[in-house]
Amino acid sequence: MRRALLAITGLAASTTALVVFKGSPGTSQVAQNLPTAQPVNPSGPGAEPGAPGTDPAAGTPTPSGSAKPSTSPKPGKTTARPSGTRTTKAPSAPRTTTKAPQSTNRRVTGDGFENEYGYVQVQIVVSGSRIVEAVALSLPSGGESDIHSGDVRLAYDGTGAPGTPSEVVRKQNANLNTVSGATETSNSYKQSLRSAIEQAF
Repeated sequence: MRRALLAITGLAASTTALVVFKGSPGTSQVAQNLPTAQPVNPSGPGAEPGAPGTDPAAGTPTPSGSAKPSTSPKPGKTTARPSGTRTTKAPSAPRTTTKAPQSTNRRVTGDGFENEYGYVQVQIVVSGSRIVEAVALSLPSGGESDIHSGDVRLAYDGTGAPGTPSEVVRKQNANLNTVSGATETSNSYKQSLRSAIEQAF
């Protein structure tokens, strides 16, 4: 009885061991034959999973660092200069300096002459070769001399009516008419005038 029980127990144990032995290699074989889980490569076979151009997490292509969008220059700006062209300023017109004409008038004083009524001296103003003015610097004064000297001044100097040239300016010489009532003063005036003209010309 004991032997039979041992035999049955030994048989059962060997069967279990056989089943376990046979099951173990098959299971490990199947496990070994299964491919390991790898990330799907959307770039196709031959491309490395971590290569640029793919996002391993999302599986979508990403723009590579070298492929940047080209930037075109802003409109309205030109960077290229035409070669061989130089801009030169037009020559400026020569400056013309116009100075105010200097006065060419000269004042010439004749010699003084004394007569019984007083002292007479004449000055003329010359522009170029012409007498433009005659002025009596000194004439007899006092009493009737003031009246006669006034007549001489009016005739010879032209201090009478405005715009009326004096006799000296009209004649351009010392050949003057004698003023009535002032003969001595007229002659002294002519002598001083002649002296001024001789100095001027």
